[in-house]
Amino acid sequence: MAALTLTAGLFAAGAPASARANDAAPTTKASDVSLAADTYDWKNVRIDGGGFVPGIVFNRSEKNLAYARTDIGGAYRWDQSGKRWTPLLDWVDWDHWGWSGVVSLASDSARPDNVYAAVGTYTNSWDPTNGAVLRSSDRGASWKASTLPFKLGGNMPGRGMGERLAVDPNKNSVLYLGAPSGKGLWRSTDSGVNWSKVTAFPNPGNYSQDPSDTSGYGNDNQGIVWVTFDERTGSAGSATRVIYVGVADKANTVYRSTDGGATWSRIAGQPTGYLAHKGVLDSSSGYLYLTLSDTGGPYDGGKGRIWRYATATGEWKDVSPVAEADTYYGFSGLSVDRQQPGTLMATAYSSWWPDTQIFRSTNSGATWTQAWDYSSYPNRTNRFTQDVSSVPWLTWGANPSPPETTPKLGWMTEALEIDPFDSNRMMYGTGATVYGTENLKNWDSGSQFKITPMVKGLEETAVNDLASPPSGAPLLSALGDIGGFRHTALDTVPGMMFTSPNLTSATSLDFAEASPNTVVRVGDADAAPHIGFSTDNGANWFQGSEPSGVTGGGTVAAAADGSGFVWSPVGAGVQHTTGYGSSWSASTGIPAGATVESDRKNPKKFYGYRGGIFYVSTDGGATFTTKASSGLPAEGNVRFKAVPGTEGDVWLAGGSATGVYGLWHSTDSGATFTKLPGVEQADSVGFGKAAAGASYQTLFVTAKIGGVRGIFRSTNAGASWTRINDDAHQWGWIGAAITGDPRVYGRVYVSTNGRGIMYGDSSGSGGTDPGTDPGNPPAGAACSVTYVVTNQWNDGFQADVTVTNTGTKALDGWQLGWTFPDGQRITQMWNAVSGQVGAKATAANVSWNGKVAVGASAGFGFTGTLSGSNGRPAAFTLGGAACTVG
Repeated sequence: MAALTLTAGLFAAGAPASARANDAAPTTKASDVSLAADTYDWKNVRIDGGGFVPGIVFNRSEKNLAYARTDIGGAYRWDQSGKRWTPLLDWVDWDHWGWSGVVSLASDSARPDNVYAAVGTYTNSWDPTNGAVLRSSDRGASWKASTLPFKLGGNMPGRGMGERLAVDPNKNSVLYLGAPSGKGLWRSTDSGVNWSKVTAFPNPGNYSQDPSDTSGYGNDNQGIVWVTFDERTGSAGSATRVIYVGVADKANTVYRSTDGGATWSRIAGQPTGYLAHKGVLDSSSGYLYLTLSDTGGPYDGGKGRIWRYATATGEWKDVSPVAEADTYYGFSGLSVDRQQPGTLMATAYSSWWPDTQIFRSTNSGATWTQAWDYSSYPNRTNRFTQDVSSVPWLTWGANPSPPETTPKLGWMTEALEIDPFDSNRMMYGTGATVYGTENLKNWDSGSQFKITPMVKGLEETAVNDLASPPSGAPLLSALGDIGGFRHTALDTVPGMMFTSPNLTSATSLDFAEASPNTVVRVGDADAAPHIGFSTDNGANWFQGSEPSGVTGGGTVAAAADGSGFVWSPVGAGVQHTTGYGSSWSASTGIPAGATVESDRKNPKKFYGYRGGIFYVSTDGGATFTTKASSGLPAEGNVRFKAVPGTEGDVWLAGGSATGVYGLWHSTDSGATFTKLPGVEQADSVGFGKAAAGASYQTLFVTAKIGGVRGIFRSTNAGASWTRINDDAHQWGWIGAAITGDPRVYGRVYVSTNGRGIMYGDSSGSGGTDPGTDPGNPPAGAACSVTYVVTNQWNDGFQADVTVTNTGTKALDGWQLGWTFPDGQRITQMWNAVSGQVGAKATAANVSWNGKVAVGASAGFGFTGTLSGSNGRPAAFTLGGAACTVG
C-alpha cells in the first residue's frame, strides 16, 4: 500500500468537554412534531469504577497531569485538586459510539496542553465506523478528529498492551500509531492531522487470540502494540532517531529504527516465544525493559518473562523475578521510576488466583521483591495494607479461604505507572477499578505501603436495566460484570452490589408497582441460580429456583401486586410462577426469547414481544395470545413498558435503520398500536412524575426526533417533545434503558454502555430532592435555621447549619432547601445528604438524625466552592414551609 495521506475529519472546538465531527453533524429535518430544548444538569449515579482500565499515562514534563483510558467508557484526565478523574469523551454521539473505546492515549511532554486518543471499539463488523485519532490542545476540553481508513479495537483482545500511540518527545509534530488487523505502522508529521502508512516497516504482526474464530473478534491480528522513543537520540525540534516498536509476533516482537523511522530492523538476540506487552526505556540507564506473555491478554496468559536490553551494548538479559517454570501468568504492567534510576515495577496481569502479583526491583532487575509472599502456605505476608472503604463493594461481599483475600490486589493488571515526579505515588488499573498508593517507598524501607481506590469520577459500568420505584430507594440497577446495586443515595458509592445470588451480569430487573418492596432480578452466572428475589426493596435477597435448561438471565417481570412473576430466560422458554418461584411452569402461546413486561395496574396481565408480534396474558402468564402484529419492528432492539397506574397503556420503542423504526403507543393492552409522527427513531422509553397540572406521566425516550439524536421528554403523551441533553452530553450508545423518577418531576436516569448511570435534573425544575428516601416531613413544618460560615479561603468555604423543630409535631425525616445567592457549589457534606441543581441546594437527613423531637435540633456541615462573594442564603424551607432564619 502506498503512503496514503488522510484528510482529517475536523471537529469545531466547542464548549468545554465537547466536540463535533463534520461527518457526524446532525441534519435538521422538517417535522410535524413540536420540539423544544431544556437545560439539564447531568451527573453520574456514583458507583466508582466497575470496569477494566487498561492504560494510565503520566505527562513527563508537568506534575500531576495524568490520563486514563478505558476499553468502552472513554478517556479521563486526573484532577489533582479533587483527587478525581474528569471524563473527556462524553460528547461522543450515537452514530460514533465506537469512539468511546480508547485503544491508546498520548500526552505531549513538549507541550502538555496537547493530548491525543486513538479511538474505536471493535475491528470487526460490530462497530459501524472506522477508528480515529482525536487531538486536543486544551487537555481534552475540546477535540478534533482524523478518521482512519481502518478500525481500532479498544475492546478487542490485546487491548491492555501498549501504548500504541506515541508523540515524539523531541519533535512533537511527529506521532506514531500501531494499527491492528495487519494495517501496520502509521505516522503523522503535522500533530495528528494527517496520517500515512510507514511502508518501510516490515512486520504488521501475525498473532491472534483464536485463529479458528470466524467472527473477526478472536481471529483479528493484534498488530503493532507499542511505540517507544529513545529521547536521548534527538534534540528539541529534531526528530528522535531511535524508535522501538512492539509487534504481536512471537518470533519477532521488537523492531528498531536508528534513522528517525526511515528504516527498520528486527533487533537480534531478542526473546522469542512471547509477545512484548510493554516496552519501556529508562533513559538514565539506557535499558529497554520488556514485559512478555505467551498470549495477548487481557484475560489469558499462562507463561511470562521480563527481559532487559542494553541499548549501549546490544546485550539482552532475562531479568524475570521468578523462574519460567514457576509462572502460570504473563507479565504486562511495567513502569520505571524517573526519580530513582534502576527502580522498576511490573505486574503478573493474568494471575487470577489467588491474586495478582506486583514486582519491584531497585537494581535494574537484578533482584526483585514482590507485593506478597507466602509465609507458610496458605498464609500470606503482605508488603501493603489495602483500604477500600471509599468503594466498599470492591470486597464483592466475599469470604474466601487463604491464600485468597478480599479485597484482592486485582486482576487484568495491565496498567501500572509510577508518577514521574513523585516516587511515592503509583497507580495501577484492574478489571474493576484504579488502585494507587502515595507512600510507595515504604516498600523499600520494610514497612507497609497503603493501597486505596483512586477511581473517583471514573464510572465505567455497562448498564442493562434501570428501575425507579415509587417508594424506597430511588434507583435499582442491573449492570454488566458487577451485577447491580440498590442506590439509596445517588451521590454516594453503594456499600455492596446485589448478592444471594451474585450474578456476574444482571440482565433485567423489576419491582411490583403496587408493592415496591417486592423486587426480582435475573442475570448471567457460571451456574444456577440465575434469579433472585427481595421483599425489602432490594436491600436483601434470596436465591430462587429455576426451570431446567436455563443458561442466562433474559428478561423478567413482576406482577403489579407482587403475586407472581414471568421470566423469559436464555436457554429455556417463557416461564411463570406464583409466589417466589419455588416451582415454574411453561407459558404457552409465546415464543422462547420473547421480552416480557408486566401491566402496572392489573396483576394478572403480562406482555411479551418478539419478531414484530406483541403478546398478552390475562392469567398471570400461563397463556399468551397474539395481539398487534402489523407495522411493528421485526428486527433491531425493541423495548417496551407499561405506564404505572393505568391498565393497558403501553409504549414500544425500537427498530432498525433497514426496517421500521420509531415509537408506538397502545391504550388497549397491545390490541392496536399507533406510531407517533415525527419520532424517526426510538430505542428506549420510560416514565416519571407528571408535570404540575399535567394528567399524564412524564415520558422519556432516547430517540431521533426532528432529525436530532438525543434524550427527550414529553409532558403531554408525546404531542410535543423537549430535548434535555446537549452535544456535550451524549455518551455514545444509550439505548438499553431509561426511566424517570416517580417522586421528582423532570429527573431521569439513563443507561450508558461504559460510562455508568447518568441522571439529569432540569435546571429550571427546582429539583430539590437529593436522591434519597428521607421520608415525608409534615407539610407546614415549623422550624428555625442557623447558618454559620466557619472557615473561608480563596475559592472555598466551610459552613455549619442547625435546624430546630419549632413546630408541634416531631419530624420523622426532614429535608432542608435553600438558594445560594452567589453561585456557591457544595463539594462535600457530612451528617446529611446533599443535592444541588443550579443555585438551589438541599440537605436531607441521614439514618441517625431523621427523628427530631419538638424543640430539638439536627445539625450538619459542608464545604463548598465560591467565586467572588459568599453571601448567606436569605431563606430556608422545610416540608414546603419557610423557616425562621437565625
